Amino acid sequence: MRIPISWLGEWVDLPDDVTLEHLHAALVRVGLEEEDVHASEIQGPVVVGQVLEFVDEPQNNGKTIRWCQVDVGEAEPRGIVCGAHNFLAGDKVVVTLPGSVLPGPFPIAARKTYGHVSDGMIASQRELGLGDEHDGILRLTELGLDPEVGTDAIALLGLDDAAVEVNVTPDRGYAFSIRGIAREYSHSTGAAFRDPAELAIAEPDGAFPVVVDDTAPIRDRQGASVFVTRTVRGVDRSRPTPPWMVSRLRLAGVRSISLPVDITNYVMFELGQPIHGYDLQRLRGGITVRRAAKGERLTTLDGQTRTLSPEDLLITDESGPIGLAGVMGGATTEIEDDTTDILIEAANFDPVSIARTARRHKLPSEASKRFERGVDPAVARAAAQRVVDLLVELGGGTADPLGSVLDAAPAPEPIVMPLGLPTSLVGVEYTREQVVGTLELIGAGVEVDGDVATVTPPTWRPDLIDGPTLVEEIARIVGYHEIPSILPVAPPGRGLTRAQAARRRVAQTLAAAGATEVLSYPFVSEATIERFEPGAAAVRLANALDPQAALLRRTLLPGLLDTARRNLSRGLTDLALFEVGTVFRPEGSAAPGTDFIPLGAERPDDVTLARLADGIPPQGWRVAVLFLGDALPKQPGAAAVPAGLTEALDAVRQLNLALAVHAEPVASTHPAMHPGRTAQLRVADGAGGHRVVGIAGELLPSIAAELDLPRVVALAELDLDALIELGAAEIAATPIGTLPAATQDLSLVVPAETPAGEVLAAVREGAGELLEHARLVDDYRGQGVPEGSKSLTFALRFRAFDRTLTAAEATEAKLAGAALAAERVGATVRE
Repeated sequence: MRIPISWLGEWVDLPDDVTLEHLHAALVRVGLEEEDVHASEIQGPVVVGQVLEFVDEPQNNGKTIRWCQVDVGEAEPRGIVCGAHNFLAGDKVVVTLPGSVLPGPFPIAARKTYGHVSDGMIASQRELGLGDEHDGILRLTELGLDPEVGTDAIALLGLDDAAVEVNVTPDRGYAFSIRGIAREYSHSTGAAFRDPAELAIAEPDGAFPVVVDDTAPIRDRQGASVFVTRTVRGVDRSRPTPPWMVSRLRLAGVRSISLPVDITNYVMFELGQPIHGYDLQRLRGGITVRRAAKGERLTTLDGQTRTLSPEDLLITDESGPIGLAGVMGGATTEIEDDTTDILIEAANFDPVSIARTARRHKLPSEASKRFERGVDPAVARAAAQRVVDLLVELGGGTADPLGSVLDAAPAPEPIVMPLGLPTSLVGVEYTREQVVGTLELIGAGVEVDGDVATVTPPTWRPDLIDGPTLVEEIARIVGYHEIPSILPVAPPGRGLTRAQAARRRVAQTLAAAGATEVLSYPFVSEATIERFEPGAAAVRLANALDPQAALLRRTLLPGLLDTARRNLSRGLTDLALFEVGTVFRPEGSAAPGTDFIPLGAERPDDVTLARLADGIPPQGWRVAVLFLGDALPKQPGAAAVPAGLTEALDAVRQLNLALAVHAEPVASTHPAMHPGRTAQLRVADGAGGHRVVGIAGELLPSIAAELDLPRVVALAELDLDALIELGAAEIAATPIGTLPAATQDLSLVVPAETPAGEVLAAVREGAGELLEHARLVDDYRGQGVPEGSKSLTFALRFRAFDRTLTAAEATEAKLAGAALAAERVGATVRE
C-alpha cells in the first residue's frame, strides 16, 4: 500500500517537518512493514510559462519546429525551440528552465539546436511523469488551470509530494486505505485522527431495483451482504481530472484514466471501499447479484471474453452478465466518452468467493485485493456519497435521488475476554486501564463486568474473532518494545533426530568435497516427467504459478539441470552441484481434489483429517549431485581432467562413508541416461537380497544438447531415507592396522555381460573380515579368454589386527571370495 504524504495529512495531523523516514518508523511501530519510498525525480526550476508568439520553421529533415517566445515571469521572455504543434499563442504551459532535472534523469540546459539557443524546454505530461501522453506539450487549460505566469509548477501539479509504501498482511485489509493508515499512524503517535467516512450522507429513494439471488453460497454465506447504488446525472466527461488527484493516484500506483474512473479509484484508496460505475443509459432494468450458469460468458473491461464457473459471483441486468462481482466490470456498461448519467455501486462481497474468482480467471485487481481481505461493510454508504460529491464538484453533475440500499451485513460477534488474558499470554503486566483503553482506541466497544470484558470489534476488523486476536492488538498498540526479550532455556535430552543429523551430515560431506548446494523449485512440466519417468503419476497443482510447470517433481535431477543451464549461460563452465530435498511420488495415493478442501474456522473431524492425510503423496528425501566441465582444470604441465561418471560415483562413495552404508553400482539403464554409462545403486538389505537406492550415470547426449548443456553431464540421485534406514545407527571409526598386510591378485573369468560390481561384491562378502580393501584393476578380453567372456582382475589387501597374516590365510580368504563369486555369477579362477 502506497501512502502519499499530502493525502495522509488530510485525515491525521502530521508534523510540519514530516519525513518519509518518520512515517515509516511510526507505521513500523504498529506492525506495518516498510517496503519502499516513492517521490518525483523532478528538480526545479520548473515554472508556469505563457507562449507569447512563435514562428514555424521547416527543417531540411522534413520536420517543422517552432521558435517560441515564452514569458516565464522574468524581465524578458525566453526563446525556446519546441517540436510540438498542439498549442497556440497565449497558452499557459510548463517550462523547465536550465538547471532543472526531469525524470530519467534528464538534465535541462540552454543548448544550441536548429539554429537557435533554446533557453529551456516546454514539457509534456510524460516528461513530467504525469502520464503517458507525449504527442504534444501539456497545456494547463486542459487541466482546468489558469495560474499566474512564473508560478512554481512543481507545487501546482503536486509533483512535490512523496509516498511511503508498506506491506499489508492478509489479516489487516483495513490498512489498504488512507483511512486505515491514518488511524494506524494515530495509534502509533497519538496524533489527532479525522475519519473520512464521517460525512453527510443522503439516502437514495430506493427506486432502483437490486436483488441478491445467491442460490449456491460458499461457506453458507451470501455472496453480497451490502449493495448501495447512487445516481449522478449530467456529468461533463470533457472535464479533466484535477492535478492534485492525478498526482495522488500516481503516487498510489494508479494512472489517471478519466475523471469518473479516477474518482472511483480515489475513493477506493481513501476509504478502502471498491467502487464501480455503470453507464446508466446502457443498463437494462435493475441489478441482480447471482452465481454464473455453467458455460456462461462475459467480456470484461480488459476486452477478454471469459467462460464462467458456477462459483463465480456475477452482477447482471436484464441483458445478462455485466460484471464479475468484486473483480472487474463488464464491457457492455462501461463508462465511455459519451456517458453523462452514472450509476454508482458500493457493495460488500464474500472474501472467499472473490478470492477464488480472481485466481480462477487470473485477474487480480485493486478491488479484489481489498475484498478478499475483508472490506468494512459499514463504509459503503459513505463511499458512495463521497463519489457523488466529487462527481458533482469536479464533474459538474447533479445528484439524483435514484438509488437503493441493501444491507444484510451481520453485526460483529461480541468476544468475552478475561482482563488478565493479555498479561498471561504476553508476559507483560498490562493494567486494567491499558487493556480497556487500547481496545476502545482501535474502535471496539467494551463492556466490563468484574474481571471480564465483553468486546465488540469494529466493523472494519473482521480478523478480531477471539481473545488471542484481541491480545495481539493490545500488545501491538501498547508497543512490542514493552515485551521483554528472554531467550528460553532448551529442555535437556533433545536435539536433532537421527534422520535430521544424517541429512545435515550428507550436506556437509558434499560441500566439504567441493560441491555447491542449490535449492531448486519443485515445479516441473509434463514433458519433464515423461523425460525422466515415462508414464509415472505426478501431483498436479490446482493453482500453479506457471501453467507450463503445474506438476510437483518426482526427482531432483530436473532442478539440478535447470540450475546448471542457468549458471552455464552466465559463464560458469565447471560445475559441481548438489541438492538435498523432498520429492512427491503419489503411487497408491490420490489427491482429494479442490472440491474436498474443508473451509471454516472449526477443526475438521477425524474422518475428514484422515481423508486429507490419505490424499497427501509420500514426500521422501533425496540427495542428488551433478558434475560438468572439468573436475581438475588445466595446469602447467598437466591437461585438464574432464568430469564424468567417475566424479558421480566418487560422490556416492563419499555418501557411503558419511552414512555408514555401502551403495554398490551395478550396470543398468535409465530413460534419461547414457545406456553404456549408467549404474543402478544397490545396498544389501541384510536378508540376502539387495535394495535399489538410486541411480548414477551420464545424461543422454541428445537431452544434454536439447538443454544447451555440454555433451558429458554426470548425475547421481539417491533415496536418502533408504540410505539412512539401511546405514548403521552409529558410525564406528575403523582402527588403523599396525601389522603387515598381505596383498594378492585374483583373476576371475565371467560372462561378458556380468557387471564387475556384482563380482566385486561377491568377492568382498566371501573373503570375510580379513579383506581390508579390494578394487578392480583390469578388464581383459582377448587371447586366452573364451569368446563371450571377460577376465576381471582384482587387487586384494588382507590384514588382521591381532596377528601377522600368513600367505596361506590370505590365500584361503581369497579363494573363499572366488567361491562365492562362482556360486553367484558363475566365475572361474583364471590360472
